[in-house]
Amino acid sequence: MQTRTDRIAAHDGSFDVRVWLPDSGSGPGLLLVQEIYGVGPYIEKVATDLAARGYVVAAPDLFWRLRPGYVGEHTPEGTQAAIELAQGFDLAQGVADCALTVAHLSTMPEVRGGVGALGFCLGGSVDYMLATQVELAAVLSFYGSAVPDATGLMERISSPLLLVFGGSDPYIPRERVAAVEKAAEGRPNVVMHVEEEAGHAFHNSESPMFHQPEPAARAWEVAIAFLDEHLPAR
Repeated sequence: MQTRTDRIAAHDGSFDVRVWLPDSGSGPGLLLVQEIYGVGPYIEKVATDLAARGYVVAAPDLFWRLRPGYVGEHTPEGTQAAIELAQGFDLAQGVADCALTVAHLSTMPEVRGGVGALGFCLGGSVDYMLATQVELAAVLSFYGSAVPDATGLMERISSPLLLVFGGSDPYIPRERVAAVEKAAEGRPNVVMHVEEEAGHAFHNSESPMFHQPEPAARAWEVAIAFLDEHLPAR
């Protein structure tokens, strides 16, 4: 597996995008959108998993305007610091950066077979918003806190969309998840998956505070099946 860092120009500067290539050298493109901890060990682990499955994965540094290359620590103190940093994040600019990354993926010679997007936490909100603007082969949003307040935008999303939530998430109460479920009703392109016993960021295997292995394994199985259906790598 090869990795590299590409540079993408935006209207107000440029930012790094970490790229993972599968052993085959080519495959479908997958935008991987970070959570508040940055493009750190957890995102690297997810990217490695996906590249091993045959995807060309690209993870942009969303915090480049705030603190380029930021990687937060998975501790209570590190989490608080990451939350404080994320409060200065401009969601619209982050979505625009991700649209640029999708365009970059689309022109990469290694990318064959379409482009999708996967985001966690902050990234789950970003790629949901991105899907209202950009047509993608598959969009996977894990516990995006902005989604419940933006269910009215769901009608703008025509891409296949998987929305994953924890039913016991203190940051996204169950009644807010229920509002998303209601908005998804009757939409053939939208799949909801709720792990009722799981809290926030339960898939984050680098965070002892949040990780819940069994719900994480089940949700990841659902995610991979969704990718296999809409953006198959092999």
